[in-house]
Amino acid sequence: ILGCLMITYEWSDWRNGLFWWIQSVYVKKEYRRKGVFRKMYNFIHGKAISDKKCTGIRLYVENNNSVAQNVYNNLGMVETHYKLFEKDFNK
Repeated sequence: ILGCLMITYEWSDWRNGLFWWIQSVYVKKEYRRKGVFRKMYNFIHGKAISDKKCTGIRLYVENNNSVAQNVYNNLGMVETHYKLFEKDFNK
């Protein structure tokens, strides 16, 4: 296993469909920058686009992780206008 990710699903009442969320992305250090994530993404993209209930793919990324952001942009993903808010009960 070179890497892994998890897909979760969010119902969008605005789009009347499901967003597939890419989460918990991990690629072993020695395999980073070798196209492993791209292959995983392309596999998920193919599955998502063939699912009539899927309205799109989303993920979140750290603000300062420019390397990952460039990868996502190069895959055709675009930054949205949303900001993430949370209430962390562990702090």
